[in-house]
Amino acid sequence: MEHRKLGTSGPDTSMIGLGCMGMSDLYGPADRAESIATIHAALDAGVTLLDTGDFYGMGHNELLIREALEGRDRDKALISVKFGALRGPAGDWIGYDSRPAAIKNFLTYTLRRLGVDHIDIYRPARLDPAVPIEETVGAIGDLIKAGYIRHVGLSEVGVETIRRAAAVHPIADLQIEYSLISRGIETAILPACRELGIGITAYGVLSRGLISGHWTKERPAAGRDFRLMSPRFQGENLDANLALVERLRAIADRIGAAVAQVAIAWVAAQGKDIVPLVGARRRDRLTEALGAAELTLSADDLTELDRALPPGAASGDRYTREQLAHIDSEKA
Repeated sequence: MEHRKLGTSGPDTSMIGLGCMGMSDLYGPADRAESIATIHAALDAGVTLLDTGDFYGMGHNELLIREALEGRDRDKALISVKFGALRGPAGDWIGYDSRPAAIKNFLTYTLRRLGVDHIDIYRPARLDPAVPIEETVGAIGDLIKAGYIRHVGLSEVGVETIRRAAAVHPIADLQIEYSLISRGIETAILPACRELGIGITAYGVLSRGLISGHWTKERPAAGRDFRLMSPRFQGENLDANLALVERLRAIADRIGAAVAQVAIAWVAAQGKDIVPLVGARRRDRLTEALGAAELTLSADDLTELDRALPPGAASGDRYTREQLAHIDSEKA
């Protein structure tokens, strides 16, 4: 698999990474054995980047990755961890904490759950409004000097925060949503990252399955699936968005590829500094997604996709209004 470098200061990684969140949380029930088999299949296929968060399943996801990595060369996997989100015993979200002391505490538990001596990329999941980003990044920088972390990452922050963070310590990458129907970063955030030599790890490249080619109007019947509350998955918004998927399907059929492969390949084609994260929870979905690495979209293909799904084409916001109000990357 092709490799890409995350920014000017970050590590080399496979051109596609595996997002592991859905194996533990937020997308309804997942099969543990199949999840581990999927991680194994990803590693065997040349995927090196595994993305997680210490709050995914309240530590469950880190323990799952630990089990999947047992008996394998730890240095063959780049582990990216988000921290800072606080959750209650019912799984509810109760705030963020990016104070330096909290970072040390979060990291200590993460290292123990993963069974490793260092984390490759460590990042606050969101901007903590009570803590200057300089303090957060400075604390991660101190932990890099101590040998517990290799690189600093950011997640869902805007241009001002990115610049302030980069002034304290080199930033490997910004993790942020980017897809054919979520293109907000193109206006200011992506240019700023390129100016500063910061890579992009793009999550939501299939818009949480919405533009995978597999989503239907039938809602998931069981489990806690936060997509049921997402504006893009509701009512008329869903109808309009699935109509966009049919435009995408027509192009994919012409190309001779799966819908998901075209959507992932489009993100990868936006620059060698962008690494798409796929959230496959099953080996068959992983196999399909990794087919995007072999797909080269022509200039005509890219033009046709832009015409079929122009910026702003999606119906509904990517998060609820309440959630967007707390996301730094959404602020002017």
